[in-house]
Amino acid sequence: MTEAQAVREPETTLRRKMSTRHLMMISFGGVIGTGLFLSSGYTISQAGPFGTVLAYAVGAVLVYLVMMCLGELSVAMPETGAFHVYATRYIGPATGFTVAVLYWLTWTIALGSEFTGAGLIMQRWFPDTPVWAWSAFFIVLIFVLNVVSVRAFAEAETALSSIKVAAIIAFIVLGVLGIVGLIRMDGYDGAPGLGNLTDGGLFPNGIGAVFATMLTVTFAFSGTELIGVTAGETKDPSRTVPKAIHATLWRLSVFFIGSMVVMAALIPWKEAGVDESPFVTVFSAMGVPFAADIMNVVILAAILSAANSGLYASTRMLWSLANEGTIPRAFTKVNRFGVPSLALAASMIGGLLALLSSVVAAETVYLVLVSISGLAVMLVWVAIAWSQLNFRRRWIAAGHTVQELTYPVPGYPFVPLAALVMSLASCLLIVFDPNQRSALYFTVPFVALCYLAYALMRGLRGGGSGGTGRNGDGITGTSGTSGATDGVGGTGDAEPQESASGSGV
Repeated sequence: MTEAQAVREPETTLRRKMSTRHLMMISFGGVIGTGLFLSSGYTISQAGPFGTVLAYAVGAVLVYLVMMCLGELSVAMPETGAFHVYATRYIGPATGFTVAVLYWLTWTIALGSEFTGAGLIMQRWFPDTPVWAWSAFFIVLIFVLNVVSVRAFAEAETALSSIKVAAIIAFIVLGVLGIVGLIRMDGYDGAPGLGNLTDGGLFPNGIGAVFATMLTVTFAFSGTELIGVTAGETKDPSRTVPKAIHATLWRLSVFFIGSMVVMAALIPWKEAGVDESPFVTVFSAMGVPFAADIMNVVILAAILSAANSGLYASTRMLWSLANEGTIPRAFTKVNRFGVPSLALAASMIGGLLALLSSVVAAETVYLVLVSISGLAVMLVWVAIAWSQLNFRRRWIAAGHTVQELTYPVPGYPFVPLAALVMSLASCLLIVFDPNQRSALYFTVPFVALCYLAYALMRGLRGGGSGGTGRNGDGITGTSGTSGATDGVGGTGDAEPQESASGSGV
């Protein structure tokens, strides 16, 4: 490229700035949200104590299976956009487009509610300041953290996630001490023990209630797939990504299942609900001073962390769509810090529009959007498992061996098949819950609309693959490029890929 060309052509490459620590804490930021701190009491009241612990254990198994599939793909092809790119190549460009839209929608919808929630918490401490003022402050803060540099975003996410992790560890440790009687619990004469876990039987509301909570529980683990999105901006992804996946998954399993055991053991299931955070209930029963204020700080950190991760994820999805040529390539342009600023602005505007719809059309537009976003992540997990099934099959067909893969999924094809079936089941099991059943009614036609929109865009472009972008055909190597650089040299070796052109899906 000549110097004149360098001046004329905008930079579109992302930069590898994140470490294993960043990936792990970003994943925590996406996963550990207000649901664990606020809504888990409702799950206990619906599924019963043992049923809740069982549901979370099944959810942990599912997310482990999905993340092993994503790990193989991300290490072989460390792409920003991850599962959207994999779905495009190994299922079909229309599916890849739909996956990207669903995932972008999930995080932009969350942005609006997170900013409102942050404003409401601050108003408890500063009642004379309107909610909108605090919401505006946090909107600017999160935008600045994301626009400055990917490292600033990652360090902020690490700090916010550390607060949540510290609260969970304290909750589990103090909870265990309370269960065995080393800390006195109000309402109990001695050690509570584990008697509450089986109060009313293993499934006091029936096994159907456990099935009905599975979408809620598996959705609680959503965000772990952010590791795949960050792979394109990670240093040495072949080493960093597998390490981050394993470290994240076992910690999340301990955090979630450990918290559920403590809650179920110390809070009678008939008293659990959404009126008060179960964390506040337990800490208050232990006599922890200012329990409510402490948890409000933690919940505020959880809200801002989720907003930070959400803006990052939605921005990279837009960048990936543009990089693949599906939407205008202007969205690939990055600023001098290597951040896709136009995609970032568009995602923030999407979040603000979602916030506006929650005010002016709460019972119509916003309700539909929230319902769709509830199922979207599960459909993304389906696409991840399906993509890995096809990738491995085509990898072998191209003359490669499993030994050439840096991070192969063990137990192929049973692991991806189990991940595929369990993710689909989590979507379908909501028929047992009349409060969530409407999500199916909204999501199915929305997905069909995405496929139709892609077909129309492809027709307007005059056919073609419409989604392979700069990538060539064929599976050609074991190391991936991602459109990311280290700011010094090139982007790496040839990547394993197969053109999705000709696929009808």
